[in-house]
Amino acid sequence: MGALTVAYALSPIDLIPDFIPVLGYLDDLLLLPLGIWLTVKLLPTDLMEEYRQKIATNGVPRFKHSKWAALVIILLWALALWWAGSWARRWYQNR
Repeated sequence: MGALTVAYALSPIDLIPDFIPVLGYLDDLLLLPLGIWLTVKLLPTDLMEEYRQKIATNGVPRFKHSKWAALVIILLWALALWWAGSWARRWYQNR
């Protein structure tokens, strides 16, 4: 259930497309919390208790930040903005 919830959250395909005003985000607003709740309810109680104890003793695990990953993301955004700007410029000049 957890995998299905994450897959639905990351999927570009929704039950109701996001471009429809108000209703587009309503499915995300309802289905994602429902999926999370159901995932938590379906987890075995002993497993849930084990992870709660791990967090209580060790704290929330920290992940290393990757400067390379940040650089790649920034470059992808810059490339997307450059592409959108060049497309808009060509479109505007051809009008």
